[in-house]
Amino acid sequence: MNQLNRREFLKGSSTLLTLASFGLLGMDFKDQEGPLRVALIGTGWYGKSDLFRLIQVADVEVVALCDVDNKQLEEAGKLVATRQKSKKVPALYEDYKELLAKEKPEFVLVGTPDHWHALIAIDAVKSGAHVYLQKPISVDVIEGEAILAAARKYDRKVQIGTQRRSTPHLVQAKKEIIDSGKLGKISHAEVCCYYHMRNRSHPDIIPVPANLNYDMWAGPAPKLPYRGILHRGWRAFMEYGNGIVGDMCVHMLDAVRWMLDLGWPVQVTSTGGIYVDKASISNISDTQTAIFEFPELNVVWQHRTWGNPVDRDYPWAFKIYGENGMLAGSPMRADFYPEGRNNGEPIHYPVVLEKEKFPEDVTEKDIEIHAAPATREQMKDWLQAIEQDTLPVADVLEGHISTASCILANMSMNLGGRPLKYDPKTMTVLNDSEATALLRRPYREGYIHPEPDNI
Repeated sequence: MNQLNRREFLKGSSTLLTLASFGLLGMDFKDQEGPLRVALIGTGWYGKSDLFRLIQVADVEVVALCDVDNKQLEEAGKLVATRQKSKKVPALYEDYKELLAKEKPEFVLVGTPDHWHALIAIDAVKSGAHVYLQKPISVDVIEGEAILAAARKYDRKVQIGTQRRSTPHLVQAKKEIIDSGKLGKISHAEVCCYYHMRNRSHPDIIPVPANLNYDMWAGPAPKLPYRGILHRGWRAFMEYGNGIVGDMCVHMLDAVRWMLDLGWPVQVTSTGGIYVDKASISNISDTQTAIFEFPELNVVWQHRTWGNPVDRDYPWAFKIYGENGMLAGSPMRADFYPEGRNNGEPIHYPVVLEKEKFPEDVTEKDIEIHAAPATREQMKDWLQAIEQDTLPVADVLEGHISTASCILANMSMNLGGRPLKYDPKTMTVLNDSEATALLRRPYREGYIHPEPDNI
């Protein structure tokens, strides 16, 4: 498009949704000509996966990559060059602040460990970029409030990687089962994860490799002794994340909230701990139950990193119960099970794969091929929200509520299982000064915790 800019092309046009459905929206929605200028901060497994999904659905130029592991960074640069149209290796940075200042990307994808999410997302928004931020959005509740405040203050669209909201078979199930009222009155939901995903090793302390800036990797979080298990292995430590509740419950709780249009829970209670695997270095719970209370509805979470799943078809899933039946859903499938003979027949919703449309998915290393269509839809929704100045399907507020609810569950467990009632207006736990003090994690010296009224 040479003479007509993208925005003018789309004004008043009925082609917008059609373009989005074919992955063309990104080419046509900005004022200026040329591809969208994108940067990725955090070039590990899912950061690259998110970036490759965006490349598949929009005309982008990846102008920069950032990582504190220069070996991983250089490998990512070469790989990105093979995937983007220009075949250029992006500029490579160790310091994300330098990247933002020099490259001024329009769009920033954040795929770092959780403890860096808040500072990077806020700085990216303040630099003028729209942000795609992986879940959970924060490691403490006030970090999340600060990200939300920054997105609103600087009028940037922040899409969260809770892509169940864009999973094709779940979108269809929501429309046909939930939105149609097929379940009748809904008053209970269960969410779970029974994957054996907790790190069970106990590696020795070793020297930090020359390719890794470990001090910068730790950033605002405690700098634990280095044991060589950072890539993906950081999830074993509460210092850098929020355990399996923060990693896996956030997806399924968010899916239920989206399905049922739920806001903040009225109360959160949780119990659990390390009941079985007491020998590993990991300090996250291996067994935990949480109750998220909404008006006339409880959402009950359970995870175990040992033993058998309750339902082998749904080891990581949600189940929504109504008076007329139950809807089960996961990244791999969904099923409606009617109650009795008068509420219809069972309905199965298989996962949607797009191997023929995107054959590169088949050979991509470490891809979650079942999740690729959902992430592509999430990216297109993000771009459409920017063009239309609407909130994306996984807007930062929704990501914050789901993340903070999971953080409150961990707080409740650590406080002996007492109920917590968070008030987002006052940003306090009602009638609980001890819990309120835990809404902010202490930052390591040299880093300043973001505050929602000072960003």
